[in-house]
Amino acid sequence: MKTPHSVIKHPISTEKVMRLMESENKLAFVVDRKATKSKIKKELEETFKIKITRINTVITPQGKKKAYVRLSPETPAIDVATQLGLM
Repeated sequence: MKTPHSVIKHPISTEKVMRLMESENKLAFVVDRKATKSKIKKELEETFKIKITRINTVITPQGKKKAYVRLSPETPAIDVATQLGLM
């Protein structure tokens, strides 16, 4: 049985994500392959107390699923990244 916080595996901190964080207020996470956008949104909003406006998901050639999460304008992505220890 999965735990309630098994959807989000870990955040991604690459140069591309840092650029998206500054320009488009986005964060990226590796998520469970079977997770839906609504499950990802629900878990992120509950865990980090943030408001999400949009989620895009991508399955990489390695078989991992990435979620690019756009945060609302009142929630700066840099603040959340600092809370996660990415900055």
